[in-house]
Amino acid sequence: MKERLEKIKERYEELNRELMDEDTMKDFKKVSKLSKEQSDLKEIVNKYEEYEKCEESLSEAKSLLNDPELKEMAELEIEENQTKIEKLKQELEIMLVPKDENDGKNVIMEIRGAAGGDEANIFAGDLLRMYTYYAEKNGWKIEIDHQIEGTSGGFAQVECTIKGDNVYSKLKYESGAHRVQRVPVTETQGRVHTSTATVLVMPEVDDVDIDIKESDLKIDVYHSSGAGGQSVNTSNSAVRITHLPTNTVVTCQNERSQLKNKDKAMKLLRAKLYDLMEQEKESQVGSVRKSKIGTGDRSEKIRTYNYPQNRVTDHRIGFSVMSLDRVMDGELDPIIEALITEDLKRKLAGEE
Repeated sequence: MKERLEKIKERYEELNRELMDEDTMKDFKKVSKLSKEQSDLKEIVNKYEEYEKCEESLSEAKSLLNDPELKEMAELEIEENQTKIEKLKQELEIMLVPKDENDGKNVIMEIRGAAGGDEANIFAGDLLRMYTYYAEKNGWKIEIDHQIEGTSGGFAQVECTIKGDNVYSKLKYESGAHRVQRVPVTETQGRVHTSTATVLVMPEVDDVDIDIKESDLKIDVYHSSGAGGQSVNTSNSAVRITHLPTNTVVTCQNERSQLKNKDKAMKLLRAKLYDLMEQEKESQVGSVRKSKIGTGDRSEKIRTYNYPQNRVTDHRIGFSVMSLDRVMDGELDPIIEALITEDLKRKLAGEE
């Protein structure tokens, strides 16, 4: 660990020298890039310098142990510095864990009713409601981009954008199959059914993250439609974009303006293509790294919502809470914090 910290400190000092250089100061882009790197390293360097000072103090205190008059004071200083060093070491280990470059980004979320017919669609609607409440609790903004409503309520498919501070850092663990066990509203015999809905969470990406050629796109416009297919807009404002090389199709119809729908559809397309690109990268390097919580695959069963027992269980980490009612009202923090803690623990183990 110390070797890595020394290299970081050297790089930080090198960046300071580069930023003071007259030629560098004339290049705005270079200054911006170097300043960001310097800012990212500053907290680690400051913490490491604090760690080094504690080590120096510990060494000085140990040298006083042979002095009868100062021995008692030295022992107290040794104990105090050893406690500080252990705490700083743990903090530095966490700071050295590679950060996910997407953590600070907004997300595009897609929820689909899967196995279970009408009940699966109703559950997809319940999940959207849960994430909407969770977004509100975090001060995030949620916008529906496209939806296909279920015939008995809920959604066969719904896509939304969630904007705010570090949205992806918390919601990235939600991708996968969510299973519900309850008596559906359509059940007349009172029997518990099991249905599933799938969630896909993708970071919102900019033009610079992925290059899309106009010649690779097929763009269709049509009337927006609501439940049952009835037209809800008399103009051709809804937009469907097909990315021909990957056969990826995205749709947006919630804005009145065709231009706004196209912009939103392009954002969704970029996110989907970026997600495909990341999946290909992981498959090329072999199996998913052991530090990762789940595969992020839509088919992976990640969580069960058991209504009769008021229990929610996350299968990836074996974590359960007996407060399903509160979870469905947006109190997701206990589950997400447990996932973040386990993720960090696995990453630290991987580093070691």
